[in-house]
Amino acid sequence: MFAVFVVGLRRRDAGAVANAAVATIGTFLPDLAERAYDIELRPWQRVYIRSAMLTHAIGMLGPYDDIRWWDHLTHMHSSSILGGVVFAISRRRGRDPRPRVVAVVVCLGLLWELVEYAVHTAGNRLGFEPVLVSYGTKDTVLDLVFDLIGALLVLAFGDRVLGDLAADA
Repeated sequence: MFAVFVVGLRRRDAGAVANAAVATIGTFLPDLAERAYDIELRPWQRVYIRSAMLTHAIGMLGPYDDIRWWDHLTHMHSSSILGGVVFAISRRRGRDPRPRVVAVVVCLGLLWELVEYAVHTAGNRLGFEPVLVSYGTKDTVLDLVFDLIGALLVLAFGDRVLGDLAADA
């Protein structure tokens, strides 16, 4: 993340700098979750979360524009993490995770797309380089489709891969 931050500074790319900073903060979320909720993440779960932060940050240096599927990958990756959190919490509380995972992922996906559009529009109107980029309606729809795919993957494999987090404390 530090390399993305430095490259962003050298390019004067506010989006890359901001994304690297937020991604760096995001890498501490597994540690905070373990302390706050008395859980223990498996090593692969930590890597999975941190790799999402890394793919988002690296994406700002060009892959979002140059690699067609990069945005799809990052949306599916992030939505599967969000869906996994909702899945584990629902199971721990003895509730059916299916409607909750889909609802939270879709609602927060929509909210993210609105924020992305607002930040992009505000940046353009104020004459600043936007830190988030909106590529239009087709991109927004595809983002939401891949968010939903991430949620569905969690529902398909959640009990198998998140059983340790979903068990009663």
